Amino acid sequence: MKTNLMIILLACLGIGAQAQGQTERAEHFNLDEQLAIQGYDPVAYFTAGKAQKGKKNITTSYDGVTYRFSSEENKALFEANPSKYEPAYGGWCAYAMGYDGSKVKIDPKTFKIIDGELYLFYNFYFNNTLKSWNKDEQSLHTSADKNWADILKKN
Repeated sequence: MKTNLMIILLACLGIGAQAQGQTERAEHFNLDEQLAIQGYDPVAYFTAGKAQKGKKNITTSYDGVTYRFSSEENKALFEANPSKYEPAYGGWCAYAMGYDGSKVKIDPKTFKIIDGELYLFYNFYFNNTLKSWNKDEQSLHTSADKNWADILKKN
């Protein structure tokens, strides 16, 4: 009996540690109640070339982050290769990440795909940061990569 109880406790601890690792990763992502990209379909940016709202009944989770999809086909593409479709910098504004490493909200309709990776940008109050990004993309991209790596290292 004691052996069975010990096995159950160890299994629970392992599951808890795995879930905690997923939560730690997800805590850096731009989420609205665990929902990424404000419910927009991450695959549609690549397949349709535009932002499309995902459907509440077509979802999947990856490492503690929930994504919505506009179709079952897009969901299947994501599940086959999530890292291909996840937005850069946890879905935070790429320009802000490159400028000073800050986590700034985004407008899901303002995006750019660079070398097969999705970048999202702030676009509110007459300030479209995609325009600023395009003026100094190489430098901002390098800086954003470094700043994001530093954020992830803090765990």
